[in-house]
Amino acid sequence: MPLLGLLPRRAWASLLSQLLRPPCASCTGAVRCQSQVAEAVLTSQLKAHQEKPNFIIKTPKGTRDLSPQHMVVREKILDLVISCFKRHGAKGMDTPAFELKETLTEKYGEDSGLMYDLKDQGGELLSLRYDLTVPFARYLAMNKVKKMKRYHVGKVWRRESPTIVQGRYREFCQCDFDIAGQFDPMIPDAECLKIMCEILSGLQLGDFLIKMAWKDVRHEMVVKKGLAPEVADRIGDYVQCHGGVSLVEQMFQDPRLSQNKQALEGLGDLKLLFEYLTLFGIADKISFDLSLARGLDYYTGVIYEAMLLQTPTQAGEEPLNVGSVAAGGRYDGLVGMFDPKGHKVPCVGLSIGVERIFYIVEQRMKTKGEKVRTTETQVFVATPQKNFLQERLKLIAELWDSGIKAEMLYKNNPKLLTQLHYCESTGIPLVVIIGEQELKEGVIKIRSVASREEVAIKRENFVAEIQKRLSES
Repeated sequence: MPLLGLLPRRAWASLLSQLLRPPCASCTGAVRCQSQVAEAVLTSQLKAHQEKPNFIIKTPKGTRDLSPQHMVVREKILDLVISCFKRHGAKGMDTPAFELKETLTEKYGEDSGLMYDLKDQGGELLSLRYDLTVPFARYLAMNKVKKMKRYHVGKVWRRESPTIVQGRYREFCQCDFDIAGQFDPMIPDAECLKIMCEILSGLQLGDFLIKMAWKDVRHEMVVKKGLAPEVADRIGDYVQCHGGVSLVEQMFQDPRLSQNKQALEGLGDLKLLFEYLTLFGIADKISFDLSLARGLDYYTGVIYEAMLLQTPTQAGEEPLNVGSVAAGGRYDGLVGMFDPKGHKVPCVGLSIGVERIFYIVEQRMKTKGEKVRTTETQVFVATPQKNFLQERLKLIAELWDSGIKAEMLYKNNPKLLTQLHYCESTGIPLVVIIGEQELKEGVIKIRSVASREEVAIKRENFVAEIQKRLSES
């Protein structure tokens, strides 16, 4: 009996005892009636359910469900971010959610202990990806790609203590933009900073400042430019003042620095960067900062983080302290770690902290009491009379085939008031109405939900009228 396969073993005995009862009066012989079998199955299922121990239904720690309301806001944010990436010529790509463990280890320094390791699967030790940068470097090395401008939006996993109230999770989405390849100095770096400013300005989160870590600027000058550490420290004295292009100009005037060839080379790179940032109109958004530090080991040059100076708040509302909302930097040596011959592909990139941004926007909307439309339905097909299902189906098919987003209630004979209330509660702007009078006259009524005004349109012209109204709204 197929039904037995649906039951746990401990329920079989109960089921068999039910079936071994004497047949009901309406049954003859050994043939059981269907009602008795169904009763036995139901009784066994109920007993099995009652024996199930109590458990709490919840999402794993550090994760969450995203409701339709959340997804509307999230998709708007992602659309803005991705459109910016595409505007700058980036190509989309994706990588597996998990990598070979050896691919990810020793790339994150102390943070390597936060990776989620998977059990041995088919002879391979695997880990969930910790970020999108290392998989990208592996892709470049594996496919021998020397130049690429890409964007990548996907989930990553980190086994850390989640702080949900600050927008930190164990499973979260990252939005990355990267430029790989050998190019003239500071041009890709300046574009990454420009992209970061465009996105944060477009999201209208409030004033922000992008801070560049002096620790990494100093390292680059000493290691790559051969600058004496004491000269680099002299530059660091200026950096403590916090500043941008004016600070670089001030350092050029210092005789102890201007007389040092290596110092001039290092300052030249910084000046070049700020010249590009000035041309991009964002130099005032960039500042050196001695306090800035990043945990990932693969950065090799200047790193930067975007911090909100203050989050707009309402009266009586606590400020939202979410820390960095975007970060990035140069990682010229990462691709070479995967290449058998150690061939390097210089890279620079950025990552948008979309989860933290999402948290800020969500809290702001909650404070303002803003409602979110969870669908994009433009037209609702309704009827005031019974037995008009076929006519409604014809109308809605015409709307769908014309690319118009349309809905109707899944009932043969819905009440008109119920249909109109549905449109008002979900924010559908237009209703098309077909009834006995409309069918007789060969017209369709179009109703504006907001104004409640109705107009009759010839049946053959109603789609064109709908399209006209939607284009004007």
